[in-house]
Amino acid sequence: MPTQRRVLVTGGAGFIGSHLSCALASRGDHVIVIDDLSTGRRDNLANLPSDQLQFLEGTVDDRLDEVGRVDQIYHLAAAVGVRLVVESPIRCIETNVVETARVLRFAVESMTPVLLASTSEVYGKSDRVPFGEEDDVVYGATTEPRWAYACSKAIDEHLGLSWHRSVGLPVIAARFFNTVGPRQRGKWGMVLPRFVAAALRGEALRVHGDGAQERCFVDVRDVVPVLQTLMETPKAYGQVVNIGHDDPVTIQGLAERVVSVLDSTSVITHVSIEEDYGRPIEDLRRRIPDLARLRALTGLIPRISLDQTIRDIAACVEESSP
Repeated sequence: MPTQRRVLVTGGAGFIGSHLSCALASRGDHVIVIDDLSTGRRDNLANLPSDQLQFLEGTVDDRLDEVGRVDQIYHLAAAVGVRLVVESPIRCIETNVVETARVLRFAVESMTPVLLASTSEVYGKSDRVPFGEEDDVVYGATTEPRWAYACSKAIDEHLGLSWHRSVGLPVIAARFFNTVGPRQRGKWGMVLPRFVAAALRGEALRVHGDGAQERCFVDVRDVVPVLQTLMETPKAYGQVVNIGHDDPVTIQGLAERVVSVLDSTSVITHVSIEEDYGRPIEDLRRRIPDLARLRALTGLIPRISLDQTIRDIAACVEESSP
């Protein structure tokens, strides 16, 4: 009988992490989750069999020494969301950089493959469309906290790729674009669950600016199999890979779609981003990924429609309501 694979998922009680943890358990792995529950929720893991889950509440610094030998590491723990980044830049930088450095040094001890969760924010305010993994990145001034997240995740990528080049550590930097789906919350600025929750309450959907900003949304249930495939693909080691969909929709169009799909009575209002965040924040006009590398490595074909994702987020919101 083959030995059960042991997999570490940092941030495993979060939105993407919990979906990944459940998928890993479904294939028979023993999943070790480290999560401080600052943005994740313990009940996201309620369906995992107790004999396949080891849950360690705390930060990577707190609990990594208790993990022991593992066969794979998915490092998803991070400070996420525009609101959190703007309100807590120190926490953002320290969490993203210090904890990633710790995970990589832990992985090097046994040359354990690592998938590092990065972000499309790394591209900064580049005007290239679509964004390719080898494109230059462009950031604003260091006096603007909004860029702290992008810079910290770029450092994460540099660390991981440097370990790969220096000693051959199997590392993949996965640059997530807008990943959406059940269990995602709008508390930290995520636009789709925020729109869905407002539509279900019959409240106005608040669109920033003119709403012509373009984004591409992919369902987390399409993303998780891709992460597993990348981890099993040696050609992906040492590479940065965009993760997402390349079918853009405007934020105004997204709001209209939510209202239509949910048959809501909500109206759509336009506000400045400063009204929601208390300060002006630069909002990119277009964010579209080049997925050629991802398709070559995994054959990604998103299967879940945006309309279905909207319905499933709504069902999740209603189930969690008192």
